[in-house]
Amino acid sequence: MSRVWNFSAGPAVLPEEVLVQVRHELLDYQGSGMSVMEMSHRGKEFMGILETAEADLRELLSVPTNYKVLFMQGGAIAENAIIPLNLLGNKTVADYVVTGYWSVKSEREARKYCTVNIAARGDKCVPALNTWKISPDSAYLFVCTNETIDGVEYSFAPDLAVLGKPDLPIVADMSSHLLSRPVDISKYGVIFGGAQKNIGPAGLTIVIVRDDLLGLAQTGCPSAFDFKTVADNGSMYNTPPTFAIYVAGLVFKWLKNKGGLSAIEQVNIRKAKMLYDCIDSSSGFYTNNIERISRSRMNVPFTLKNEALQEVFLAESKVAGLVQLKGHKSVGGLRASIYNAMPEAGVQALVDFMQEFAKVRA
Repeated sequence: MSRVWNFSAGPAVLPEEVLVQVRHELLDYQGSGMSVMEMSHRGKEFMGILETAEADLRELLSVPTNYKVLFMQGGAIAENAIIPLNLLGNKTVADYVVTGYWSVKSEREARKYCTVNIAARGDKCVPALNTWKISPDSAYLFVCTNETIDGVEYSFAPDLAVLGKPDLPIVADMSSHLLSRPVDISKYGVIFGGAQKNIGPAGLTIVIVRDDLLGLAQTGCPSAFDFKTVADNGSMYNTPPTFAIYVAGLVFKWLKNKGGLSAIEQVNIRKAKMLYDCIDSSSGFYTNNIERISRSRMNVPFTLKNEALQEVFLAESKVAGLVQLKGHKSVGGLRASIYNAMPEAGVQALVDFMQEFAKVRA
């Protein structure tokens, strides 16, 4: 069976070259006689995998030396609790900017541990920075820089100096666009993301945390979720998700071979433009109602003018080898996730199908 064009929001498509290498090394990793899934996480083979993966990730993102890179578990949902447990210190308030489904989920989880101030709320957009209202004694400000479900993405890195809060740490959930473009890490206190979008298999969470934010964990924070404990033990306090780290390391190599994040960003810009142009030029047959400057390059939700055609669209697109296009149950409609590993040819195939579908049924 030939591979399909997989537009799943996550777990998502992986680079075919990476999958081929995983298949080749599955039973015998580089002459060790073992699969990575079988080897000790403290053995020299896996320690080499871990060290190389961290070094490559630091190189790709130009991570400053005063930041720790942590390989954790629990996904972004667990981080919604891990963040306040680690960063509140002796404070009781945190600021959240709400731009969609996932930032709502994040702020609701944080309310279990502190008072949450909604600094700004965007409806199908990222609210302008000058409208944000920061609390006088906040521990941190939380943003979700790409809303996977809603298709809203930040086109800027927040500069809180504009709001008179230059020292307030910004925490960013970048799960669904981390590694899709360069990021100035120094503008954030903590960046985290589940791996299952642009990085690797589900089960791995990447956390990048500034050194001065270590050691603030609440007494009740589980040791395995204490950033300082994880950092002090080189992400080896408990058994890490070894296979997911191995695959992520291969993805990092793949990205470097592609020219790094600046190069992959240009590919992502072209892919997104191709798909949005198709939607916008369809005379209303397809609609994306996100503010243009806030449109996500990674997750493109859209609706049909005639909703009765949605199931037909999904059935016929599947026959054409285009899968996982149904929108999230919370918002409905359709959605194409076009992460790094989705080739331009895949997006072109989707556009060709959409244009033909609209032509026949307009």
